Amino acid sequence: MPARITNWAGNIVFAAEQLHRPDSVEALQAVVAGSERLRVLGTGHSFNRIADTPGDLVSVADLPIRLELDDAARTVTVSAGTRYAEVTAFVQDAGFALHNLGSLPHISVAGACATGTHGSGTGNGVLGTAVRALELVRPDGELMTIGADDPRLAGAVVSLGALGVVTALTLALEPSFDVAQVVVDDVLHQALLADLPEVMGSAYSVSAFTDWADPLRWQVWRKHRIKKGGPVPASDLLGGRLADGARHPVPGVDPVHCTQQLGVAGPWNERLPHFRREFTPSSGEELQSEFMVPLLHARAAVEAVAEVRELIAPLLMICELRAIAADDLWLSMAQGRESLALHFTWVRDEAAVAPVVAAIEARLAPFAARPHWGKVFTAERDALRLLYPHWDDFVALLADTDPTGKVRGDFVGAFFPH
Repeated sequence: MPARITNWAGNIVFAAEQLHRPDSVEALQAVVAGSERLRVLGTGHSFNRIADTPGDLVSVADLPIRLELDDAARTVTVSAGTRYAEVTAFVQDAGFALHNLGSLPHISVAGACATGTHGSGTGNGVLGTAVRALELVRPDGELMTIGADDPRLAGAVVSLGALGVVTALTLALEPSFDVAQVVVDDVLHQALLADLPEVMGSAYSVSAFTDWADPLRWQVWRKHRIKKGGPVPASDLLGGRLADGARHPVPGVDPVHCTQQLGVAGPWNERLPHFRREFTPSSGEELQSEFMVPLLHARAAVEAVAEVRELIAPLLMICELRAIAADDLWLSMAQGRESLALHFTWVRDEAAVAPVVAAIEARLAPFAARPHWGKVFTAERDALRLLYPHWDDFVALLADTDPTGKVRGDFVGAFFPH
């Protein structure tokens, strides 16, 4: 490769022989057709080797930008490498919105959808649930479109990049709306857990943060969806207190890059992420893990994690709870069940973090916890295949689309061997 390339966190050095940056779909097709093994690199916000390959690495960042609005259908078609910050500004200017966003608006649309990335809200599906069609280059170099009326779409959205190279996605839109973000400090552990599903459903999007240190406290972020000019709903303080200033998810970090809080209403795209689009992170000295359990087991799952908090706290930057609506995407972590996501941001020490992640997985195993495909986990194929009812359907889709495993890479290939 022309230079040492790493993921965003810097914990993965890609092993590819060559990095390709085609500037047209036709050039991309030629690269894919001529490669023996290939993987796609997005914005690098995964924390494991899911994007790595010993063959060719391909970036779609230089493909022609597509931002094509269909007012009548309420959809927007975007090029795969487009970042959410760019898409959301475009559709907001046109009076539309996406249903939800992740915490960081700098990730690419294709990469986020392919790994099941999500925001929060008991009524909000993962980001990929907005996909109505996608265009991709198959492993043989042929261009293919999978539309809303194609049953394969449910398997192609969260595909782990294993079907080919996505070049464009069509996303569902709705009318623009405003959001007001309110933060509550110092919520006691038992007050949060008393009815955790209710807390997680108490606003359009809700996050709860803790560092698992003594004394155990939570910080609850509520993002209320409101009518333009309308009032902000009163928040149940859960025994805590309203924040008297802006907050960053990680204690002690300057909140200058965080989106507006303190109940000040603004457009959805400037409130649903935790971080401002004007802030462009260069790298992150961190690791991340995340596990989804059925929301009906939320309290028991959090209490199970609390059993190993003495292992967690020394290595943890922050833990976040989020809720996600059930969906029908075959490899989505929320497939078939309303879910609670337990997210852990760690210091970047892989050797120290690995056994702690394994301990968390052991505590969450009774709740059929599904790990985020793009983050750090230790679960293996035999365990994961039992957690996804459509696993064999996805295997059949792979056999039809990529029978030789050309675009799977070693990481995905370990779960879906050819």
